[in-house]
Amino acid sequence: MERAARITAYATAFLCAVAAAFLAPPATASDLAILRNGFTIRHEHRLVMGATTRLFLGADDSSFTDVPTAEITGYEQDPSLPAPADPRAVNLAANAAKFEPAKPAPALNQVVDSASAAYHLDPDLVNSVIHAESGFNSHAVSPKGARGLMQLMPGTANQLGVNDAFDPQSNVTGGSRYLRELLERYNFDLVKALAAYNAGPERVEQYQGVPPFRETRAYVAHIVHEYNRKKIAQEKLAQGKIAQKSGVQPKPVPTKAPSQVHRVSKPAAAAIASESAR
Repeated sequence: MERAARITAYATAFLCAVAAAFLAPPATASDLAILRNGFTIRHEHRLVMGATTRLFLGADDSSFTDVPTAEITGYEQDPSLPAPADPRAVNLAANAAKFEPAKPAPALNQVVDSASAAYHLDPDLVNSVIHAESGFNSHAVSPKGARGLMQLMPGTANQLGVNDAFDPQSNVTGGSRYLRELLERYNFDLVKALAAYNAGPERVEQYQGVPPFRETRAYVAHIVHEYNRKKIAQEKLAQGKIAQKSGVQPKPVPTKAPSQVHRVSKPAAAAIASESAR
C-alpha cells in the first residue's frame, strides 16, 4: 500500500511538470547551423547565396558570417526554454539531469564573442580571420601543420597556452590573443597585423609591410574585403534607421577606410597595393 502511494505521488508530480511545460508561454528561438565538422553556429536567420550561406547573428542584418554551403549539413531549432515554476518540476528535472548526456559545446558565435571581448577585438574581424584560415573547420590541418579554426602552429599554440588546438574555445581564445598582440606590435595597423598572422612577423619587418607573396597578399585582401563588407552593411543599416527617424536622406557610406584601428570596430583598409609595393 505504501509503495502504491509513492508511485501515485511520483506520477502526479510528473504530470504537473508536463502540464507546466505545455502551459508555459512560448520561448523565443533561434536556429543552429550544423557544420560538417560537428560544430554549430547559432543564428537568427540566413540567406543561401549559391556556394556561400550567410548566417545573420542578430535580429537585424548588421552582424553576419559567411560559411561555405557545402560545410553545412543541416539546421535545427535551438529554443531557450524558461525555467519551470513548479518546485516539483524542478526536482524532477534535477533527477532527470543525472541521466542526461553532457551539454554540447557553446556555439561558435558565443566562443568568438567571448574571445573578442577578452582581447578587445571586433567579433566580425575574428570571424573573417576564421573564415580565411579554416573555413570554420575546427579540425583543419594545413600542410605546414597549423591547426584548428584559427590555424595555430604548434609552437605558437604552446606560447599562447593552447593545449588542444582542435578545441574551438581554446583555439579561438589563443588566436584572438595572438591577433591582438600583432595589432599592438604594428600600432594597430590591421593590414600589417594580418600579413604577420599569415607569413610571420619576421617577414613583415623584412619587407616593411606586406611580403611579396601571392598567398599572403590574397589572404590579407580577402579578410579586408570581407570585413569591410560587414562594416559597410552595418553602417548602411544604422544610417537607414537614423533616416527613418529623422526623415533625412542618409549619406553614402565610403567603400574604403584607413587601416589604423584600435578596437577594430571601423572598416579596415581596402587598398593593399600601397602596402604591397613597399
